[in-house]
Amino acid sequence: MAAVAPVIDAAHVNVHAAARGAVLDLAGRTGLTPGLLDDLRYVLPLRPVTPAALAAVHRYGDVTEIVETHLREGALVRDADGTLRPTPKGLAFIDALYALHAEAAGRVWAGHDVTGLAASVGAVLDRAVRVPGGALEVMAPPYEPVAAPAGLLLFNRLAALRHHRADAHAESWRAAGLTAAGIIGLKDPSRRAAIEADTNRRAAEPYRAMADGDRQALYDGLLRLV
Repeated sequence: MAAVAPVIDAAHVNVHAAARGAVLDLAGRTGLTPGLLDDLRYVLPLRPVTPAALAAVHRYGDVTEIVETHLREGALVRDADGTLRPTPKGLAFIDALYALHAEAAGRVWAGHDVTGLAASVGAVLDRAVRVPGGALEVMAPPYEPVAAPAGLLLFNRLAALRHHRADAHAESWRAAGLTAAGIIGLKDPSRRAAIEADTNRRAAEPYRAMADGDRQALYDGLLRLV
């Protein structure tokens, strides 16, 4: 199922793009920066985020500056051990984000079987192994409000599922003896191809339980969204 990864990314990005203008308007009205409130929108309403969890999700970059911005703006608070929690102000922003994403998904995916796709993606996400200390362990299960529309469920389940492949990739470059900086700077095309092949093998795990026809239907259905 290596081919499904770019389709998942494209479907996820399409909704973000469709909601972008409205999200910028929301940020302007509230004075809050989307930043991690957007990235962690389906995590923060359910559970706090520790420094180790944040580092796992953002393994290729430093988010210190954006964390400090959220603290200054009053959207997040930080415990003595560095754990981040949303304030009522931050949670209200996330609720508003959810409404904007629901509207965008309903608009760009109108006429598609998002209910069936949401169920299929949810089943894949449930089967995906949570690597201890990995990003998916932090990001799943996603926050799903009562009566959330199917398009919103699909959007956030796809967002969470992307972290399964991210963890698979990290496992693969670690197995090859690399660090995050090392994989970013890797120039050897044959070595990179081997890591990508191993990533594909690991990332395919939660799809293996599906019948061939169901896997193809999931791929075709997601492809129609983009």
